[in-house]
Amino acid sequence: MSIREDALQGRMTPIFEACAKNEGVSPEFLMQGVAKGIIAIPKNNNHHFEKIMAVGQGLSTKVNANIGSSKDHQGVEQELQKLCIALKAGTDAVMDLSMGGDLNDVRREILRNCPIPLGTVPIYQSVAEVVENQKKDIGALSVDYIFDTIRQQAEDGVDFMTIHCGINRNTLERLRGQERLMGVVSRGGSFLIEWMTYNQKENPFYEHYDELLAILKKHEVTLSLGDSVRPGCLADATDAGQLQELIHLGELTQRAWDAGVQVIIEGPGHMPMDQIEANIVLQKRICRGAPFYVLGPLVTDIAPGYDHITGAIGGAIAAKAGADFLCYVTPAEHLKLPDGDDVRDGVIASKIAAHAADICKGVPGAMDRDIAMAKCRNALDWKGQIDLSLDPEKARRFREEGGTYKGDACSMCGSYCAIKVYKKATLPQRQVVE
Repeated sequence: MSIREDALQGRMTPIFEACAKNEGVSPEFLMQGVAKGIIAIPKNNNHHFEKIMAVGQGLSTKVNANIGSSKDHQGVEQELQKLCIALKAGTDAVMDLSMGGDLNDVRREILRNCPIPLGTVPIYQSVAEVVENQKKDIGALSVDYIFDTIRQQAEDGVDFMTIHCGINRNTLERLRGQERLMGVVSRGGSFLIEWMTYNQKENPFYEHYDELLAILKKHEVTLSLGDSVRPGCLADATDAGQLQELIHLGELTQRAWDAGVQVIIEGPGHMPMDQIEANIVLQKRICRGAPFYVLGPLVTDIAPGYDHITGAIGGAIAAKAGADFLCYVTPAEHLKLPDGDDVRDGVIASKIAAHAADICKGVPGAMDRDIAMAKCRNALDWKGQIDLSLDPEKARRFREEGGTYKGDACSMCGSYCAIKVYKKATLPQRQVVE
């Protein structure tokens, strides 16, 4: 039985109990959410870890960090270092997007060291191996090879997979009938469009969807339905191609649920702030409340080097409107493969966005840490403030770098600290000069 089937039959299992304890909700609440499809628990039967988490309605907003080798940087050691940094910064999940080196070895090594859910995009491995090792075109990929890759990754223990099932010939026709500044920027989506064009055939993930679902169910892999046509710039946001694919994702969501497979839905991308809430409402409506996993979204296109900030702004708005899972964006986005510092900055920025949204969502306990921080600030308790920080290391360093002033206030205000002045002014024994 899959997690979804257990939930539908009301069968309480250790997975629900362990996950509920981590989430701070009752096992019954969690199980009912999984049965409705509004909560997903990404946990492969073959990946053993204790921090089982869930994504969806009524839970805290989760953050994912993408790592992975590239053709120019193939070593696994660098990716393991990024994994450690992402974990220390507080990421809730990690995706291995490797396309360089021995991809099975890289993924298995990351899995062995990953105490939280791990996701992949299997078409990346299929394409990299055929193009780099076999020196063939993307279109030469066989359907069997594509599905063998998925089967291998599922057996290895990957907890959730982004698979671009919604970009079918119908969506492609719509896309070709409209003008876009950026075309398609989803790497997986572009691979499938090339494959479909080369072979003049339907997307194999769409055509053989039932076979895909059978593999995912067997190993308890949560399906992340990729958005191939997500906008790559603000000018392309919320166009007909994007919405056509979303309609297909809604249909595929129901089929996955019927097959006993848990689903989350990928979302944009690049988007003006005033369109974000409408996109969340549309996704939730069309996909029947399935957990929404947004990539940013980036709210401006002109900030290379600072896209962790533009992504966090969009992520906070999206999460407040109902998005459940934020894929981080690093300062290196659009520019290079991120290094360790980029990974830390990206995770922290998305954690800020997720937490700010959770306060507005009324997630139980979300405000407690802010109240504790306010009390420490009012008491000028620096140790308490640093311990409560999302990035204690940076907060401690800044406090220590505070210049020559070493008093109980900070070096910006010193003896003119408003908290100290106010306390002095409101002392009960304070005498007023007449």
